[in-house]
Amino acid sequence: MSALSPTVRDRLSATFARCAAANRAALVTFVTGGDPTPAGTADVLDALVAGGTDVIELGMPFTDPMADGPAIQLANLRAFDAGTTTAHILKIASDFRARHPQVPLILMGYANPMLRRGADAFAASARDAGVDGVICVDLPPEEDAELGPALRHAGLHLIRLATPTTDAARLPAVLNGASGFLYYVSVAGITGLQQAAQSSIENAVAKLKAATDVPIAVGFGVRTPEQAAAIGRVADGVVVGSAIVELVGQHGAHAAGPVKDYVASLSAALLTARKEMAA
Repeated sequence: MSALSPTVRDRLSATFARCAAANRAALVTFVTGGDPTPAGTADVLDALVAGGTDVIELGMPFTDPMADGPAIQLANLRAFDAGTTTAHILKIASDFRARHPQVPLILMGYANPMLRRGADAFAASARDAGVDGVICVDLPPEEDAELGPALRHAGLHLIRLATPTTDAARLPAVLNGASGFLYYVSVAGITGLQQAAQSSIENAVAKLKAATDVPIAVGFGVRTPEQAAAIGRVADGVVVGSAIVELVGQHGAHAAGPVKDYVASLSAALLTARKEMAA
């Protein structure tokens, strides 16, 4: 794992360490930037924090979100209809950082918008906006000659993805340069449509933990507090995205209340999940 610039405060690692000390998994939540509007995203982000999220992934809208299911695809369309650009996403991030100096914020998206102005320029802009790390969905480590080095130089985490098809031969390449956390995509396919069997998640997390000391966060298909708690008993973090995005789609400008209540139910489940297991 490459060290970050010593001038950058590592909110992400500190957050996972704090959650581990409290014997609970971190709650990682996702929303699409610009949905329902760039201004409306601020209210949703504040609702995530008020509900108890630990880490936020802010999605960068893209015209061909190949890894995303219907809910996030529709959110991308709504964001584009509202005129959202990469500049808007960075402004959303910067404004969020001013309001919430301690909550880690991750940009999640696809390589094209990240690399359009060059990897160094993107990394510097993200750093200046108060972003803590980046997930690039469609950039395999074998093709990452620019973004990873640029992010590390800027003091940002590069969060890699592993899947059920990531075998032992390829795992070292995935882990090389990974930091912050490793995002385990628990099902092959697109977001939001199904959940993996708990036994397969437990086996995968055990194998990943044997290979790295980077925290393991599990996502794709997590919807209910019960599902979050089950994963939180074995993983370092639980990622929830599509269910939140659906609430934004249903409630639009009035989504903050429902989002806060939903996230609070997930947070409460994670708070007690491991204690219940030990009882």
